[in-house]
Amino acid sequence: MKITAIETHILCIPSVNTGATSSAQDEIVVIVHTDVGLSGIGETDASPWMVKAAIEAPGTHTMGLGLKEMLLGEDPRETDKLWNKMYSGSKMNGRRGLVINAMGALDMALWDIKGKAAGKPVWELLSKTGKAAKEFITPYASLQPDASSFEAYKASLVAWAVKAKSLGFKAAKLECTLSGPYAHSGLNEPDGAKVTEVVRACREAVGSDFTLMVDAQYTWETCEAALAVLREWDDLDIFFIETPINMDNVKGIRALTEQCKVPVAYGEWQCTHFEFEDLIERANIQVAQPDVGRVGGLTEAVKVCDLAAKHGKIIVPHCWKTGIGIAATAHLAAITPHCPFIEFLPAELTDSVLRQELTHNELQLNEDGLLPIPRKPGLGVELNYEVLQKYRVNGCQIVPPDCITIGDVLAAAK
Repeated sequence: MKITAIETHILCIPSVNTGATSSAQDEIVVIVHTDVGLSGIGETDASPWMVKAAIEAPGTHTMGLGLKEMLLGEDPRETDKLWNKMYSGSKMNGRRGLVINAMGALDMALWDIKGKAAGKPVWELLSKTGKAAKEFITPYASLQPDASSFEAYKASLVAWAVKAKSLGFKAAKLECTLSGPYAHSGLNEPDGAKVTEVVRACREAVGSDFTLMVDAQYTWETCEAALAVLREWDDLDIFFIETPINMDNVKGIRALTEQCKVPVAYGEWQCTHFEFEDLIERANIQVAQPDVGRVGGLTEAVKVCDLAAKHGKIIVPHCWKTGIGIAATAHLAAITPHCPFIEFLPAELTDSVLRQELTHNELQLNEDGLLPIPRKPGLGVELNYEVLQKYRVNGCQIVPPDCITIGDVLAAAK
């Protein structure tokens, strides 16, 4: 079997809000084709335009080869070999960041083909024993309502938490970012008591029998500023606090984990297991959150899970895109016994049509609020090609839709 072609498709929702803190508004879909008629799909949570360039750009020397050109003609089932080939061949331009994100989408698609070719779900091939670690996966609903005032945001988040519980979820994560570099929709509430007010309101609304996590999205500048707020949460039973301070402040994160009673979670932006060594071994985080696409694909995500197990940490994967990434994350969770939850963006609790419509045959929440592990060959999820065509963008910008160069964008803005 040989790889014959690689497609990259950029998608956007009809009205992108660049002031929102949500990457569910755009998408990069990668499709890898073979000479036997099998194709695989993948995605990654990074700028679609930049990922497309990283995949399709040609290389001019052995230390800066193009990802696409390195894969054409290769056997897609040789996932370890191809990951190492891409990593080594692109190392001068890559190693971390966007090139690794692009590799993640490609690796995801290769595993999809590998599973389809074997007639087995991907998790069965990922597993060292060929067996699953569990029969069901527990998803948490990831909640990020859109509101431009504090009171509206608080009311909306409370309502969404209640709705998540009514839909059968056993847990939810509150995207509660009222200030800082990634504050939602222009909100500016630097008083930490406001964050606590929202979290407390949500806890009171859903009761004590529902697991709550909180994502601060790098709100606080220092460990001390974060602790001043988090020490008020001792009675709220929060499962973890995600990314409270700058991800590169390893010493600060370490100090936080040593003093904070709420477990600290990081990893959504990390690339390769090497960056997780910093988080797990130096920063001493309690919860590691690899994003399958961003970290470099399933091949690399498994290494992160093994690293976490070695150090007694738990895995709660990050996943904020479409049914493609959710499927890949479910396969990872199926073989990871120390993975109590996966992130799940409910189609019913998002306004992203890409999350709602892009894929067929997604895993469905059962009456117990659980997802059965995937059973279909490959990733087990299929693209809706009509939706792919409907929301595909063919230019370098989203407005105007027919631009083809940065010059066109600037000219249109005059």
